[in-house]
Amino acid sequence: MAYYMNKTIIGKYDAVVTRTTELLKEEGFGVLTEIDVQSVLKNKIDVDFRKYKILGACNPHYAHKALQSEDKIGTMLPCNVIVQEMEGGEVEVAAVDPIASMMAVGNPALEAMAQEVRGKLQHVIEAL
Repeated sequence: MAYYMNKTIIGKYDAVVTRTTELLKEEGFGVLTEIDVQSVLKNKIDVDFRKYKILGACNPHYAHKALQSEDKIGTMLPCNVIVQEMEGGEVEVAAVDPIASMMAVGNPALEAMAQEVRGKLQHVIEAL
């Protein structure tokens, strides 16, 4: 089973980051964190890397339900979505597959929630 879902599109990197954030919001997610991996790697270890952002997306309703079902589930939150610049003007957007990550937990109460969150993240990916 793949641990992510993705789509590669032609577009301007910053515009794709903005559009991805907007689509996440439409699905009830807020972006709690935004990690600029390119900048971090340059500043910390002086490595040049392609444009690559990790968006920490959270749907508070699902997060609350998950935390009520499994108190350590916070170790797997928020849902990470990446946007990375590829060669030839392409940009890839990928999101964690919550079904794959929740399998490791083994709590049946999380299965239906993971299905719903997966559907929302899949909708974001497909809408790009």
